[in-house]
Amino acid sequence: MTSKITTNITVDDAYEAVAPDDFGAMMEVDRYGKRSTAFDKIISATHDHFWDPQDTKYIDFSQPFDMENEYLVDPDLFADLKTAVGDKLDEKQKIKLVNLDTQWSLSSILHGEAGALALSASLCHILKDPGAQEYAANQTREEARHVAGFSNYIKARWGKPVAVGPALGDILTDIVNSPLVWKKIVGMQMLVEGLAMGAFATFYKSGRDPLMVHLMQLTMTDEAFHHKFGKIWADRTIPKLAPEQRDAIEDWAWEVFQVLLFNLGSPEQKKHIYEAVGLDWEWVQGAFMEAMTDANIRDEMQESTNIFRVLIKTLLKAGIITDRTSMNYAAFIDMKELYGEGDRMGGDDIAEEGIKYLMKLNGQEGGAYSLDKMTAAE
Repeated sequence: MTSKITTNITVDDAYEAVAPDDFGAMMEVDRYGKRSTAFDKIISATHDHFWDPQDTKYIDFSQPFDMENEYLVDPDLFADLKTAVGDKLDEKQKIKLVNLDTQWSLSSILHGEAGALALSASLCHILKDPGAQEYAANQTREEARHVAGFSNYIKARWGKPVAVGPALGDILTDIVNSPLVWKKIVGMQMLVEGLAMGAFATFYKSGRDPLMVHLMQLTMTDEAFHHKFGKIWADRTIPKLAPEQRDAIEDWAWEVFQVLLFNLGSPEQKKHIYEAVGLDWEWVQGAFMEAMTDANIRDEMQESTNIFRVLIKTLLKAGIITDRTSMNYAAFIDMKELYGEGDRMGGDDIAEEGIKYLMKLNGQEGGAYSLDKMTAAE
């Protein structure tokens, strides 16, 4: 997916970048003393949410779950079962369908975490500001433990993940390989991380496997900060852009949103799941289209797009959704409701409770903890 902007946009020195192979720029003596304070709060807070996916003190992946007879996630979340698909399957098949669909979703999350790891590391190669570089290094470490955590969970429940879908794989490859800082931050820290936070919150609230629920909260304690790194960039960059630059970023974000929305869960990309319960994916796709003609079912199915709510709110609060494109998103989410909300995200409360838990587990002082204090770009 291409963008009209093919060069870096640097309106704030904290995001000045060089070519990945220009290590000479990293050894310029004046660089070391020019450190932005914009990221100091979220850097210093990294110890507050430390956890180790290999240490059973934090999470024990040996916890059992009856995969044949129990739903990993509340089946009411799955649009498939609200169509003719649900009429074709017995209870055991429905459980198998939901649990395989969960494997698909968590595998997509795992691939996304691998992309975030690589992207964060790539930012270390191009960001000149020592503070921005240190933040990116910290995020790289945190993304690495997410890869380990989701790998461990998927291994415990299914043995291994499924391959990345073409849509997600193409988006991740595009933003990881891009030399453009704005594209990396909007693409990963806002779009992919925004989608991930929505997914984590949904699995946390609707998961029936205590191990999965715990993994979601631990991951959210990190991801909430990654989300805020993107917000700091937006606060310091978007208001200063020329109209054509801001419009180009807004249009690119809308294009990526559509790809994510219409492809991540399409029956064509999940053929193996339907085959496992004796269904043809093209018939399933037809069942979806037929269901969408019923107003009540359509409204119920639209609930499944709530996973995109955090993503849309992220873009809106960052100034990347304006009157130019807000009606595009209004087809999926109540935009008037979002306009009236503050900057806090739906997953922030879950993350804050998780941070308090980790601080206590790590022998730190407890007390009030607010992610809002981490957002301010000084």
